[in-house]
Amino acid sequence: MSNPMSRPSYPDSVIAKAQKIKLVICDVDGVLSNGQVIIGNDGEELKTFNIKDGFGIKCLQKSGIAVAIITGRNSKIVEKRCQELGIEHYHQGQSNKQKAFESLCEKLSVTPEQVCHIGDDLPDLPLLIQVGLGVTVADGHWLMQQHADWVTQHNGGFGAVREVCDLILESQNKLEAIHQEYLAAGKLSEVKE
Repeated sequence: MSNPMSRPSYPDSVIAKAQKIKLVICDVDGVLSNGQVIIGNDGEELKTFNIKDGFGIKCLQKSGIAVAIITGRNSKIVEKRCQELGIEHYHQGQSNKQKAFESLCEKLSVTPEQVCHIGDDLPDLPLLIQVGLGVTVADGHWLMQQHADWVTQHNGGFGAVREVCDLILESQNKLEAIHQEYLAAGKLSEVKE
């Protein structure tokens, strides 16, 4: 049995950057998934996604923070996951992620300072350096960790994105309202019983 995580504390410099975020951009392999690609006999590509990450993304969206995907690979399963999560802006097959990044900033009227990028490896480094809040996962490449504003405690595909969602929501004073909503729902069910 693992120890439950305590409520995290964040450096003031990270909170200051997270307070400005209006758009979160995620890589897929190694961030939303664990980086493993399983190819079935029929050539279909399979990936695993963490439900906690998905819930965190939904919380961001509900709180008015946009979420987008920029990934180097093409995969039908990524398109399906984006549709499940209501992520309208996803760019696949982006060997150079800069163009998609600039397009998103223009389309959503955000500045690089208002963007958080979560990546794990060198193709993500250019975006990590230029955004307002650059984040890498616990098992991200060492150069990513060296240049990131913040490194998650969890590995990619195992709740790292949820950590970032909570960080941003907490810094913008939106997390407590989400917690209270679920606490109140629990108390209502207690009353009914």
